[in-house]
Amino acid sequence: MRHRLIFVAVGLVATPLLAHDFWLQPRDFVLAAPRPVPLTIFVGHGPDRQRWGVSNDRVIQLFSFGPGGKVDHKGDLTLRGPAFDGVVRLSKPGTHMLALQSTNAFSDLPSARFNSYAEMEGLTIPLAERARAGRNNDNGREIYSRRAKAILQVGPVDPRQSAFVTRPVGLTLEIVPDRNPHMLRAGEPLPVRVYFRGRPLSGALVKLTNLAADARPVQMMRSDASGRAIFKMPRQGNWLINTIWSTPLPSNPKAEYETIFSSLTFGYAG
Repeated sequence: MRHRLIFVAVGLVATPLLAHDFWLQPRDFVLAAPRPVPLTIFVGHGPDRQRWGVSNDRVIQLFSFGPGGKVDHKGDLTLRGPAFDGVVRLSKPGTHMLALQSTNAFSDLPSARFNSYAEMEGLTIPLAERARAGRNNDNGREIYSRRAKAILQVGPVDPRQSAFVTRPVGLTLEIVPDRNPHMLRAGEPLPVRVYFRGRPLSGALVKLTNLAADARPVQMMRSDASGRAIFKMPRQGNWLINTIWSTPLPSNPKAEYETIFSSLTFGYAG
């Protein structure tokens, strides 16, 4: 099995590369005991990082899987609150997987901006279709939505609870670790799989970013035939793994493509 790993050199990547980053960031990824956790939803990167800043009706669902089963947290959101975008209440110790799905939005970009964005994000299908149809000079119109997951660890790690982390939770596009990041030994790689509509997705550009220095990713990799990408990372800090996938909408008069943004965040104590 071969993976193509791309290390990003400082100064060689244009700013649009991460313009569409989107993720869940609890104030603490690791908690000593169950308690309410302030949550922020971010878009952008580096100096352009900002809160999502939309109304609650843009969220279709926010839920968690954990020791208490599936729990609805949509009522915990206050997306235009003064400090946070909500406070998630976790009532049991163990590993919890928090997941969000947004509604659709519409984007119409000038050709140069759309082509640059598609190249930077590795959107091979729109690039190939536009080139084949001779539409590289046309605006790029897409319907897009967002999916995001975050792993929260409450109390000690119980290996029996890894199923909450290592199985898909049913999002259209999602990143699923093969192992619970909290069970990795120092220096061990983290393998993840990308799933699209429940099936492993090959050829997606998957990026690993240190949230303490998020101007650009530290590693990028294309998922292989089994949807897998493997990252080398330290067992410290807070991390974002994200990907984007776009498919044609041949019968839609408004947009040419449906694009989904997906992310996974997690962090370690200290």
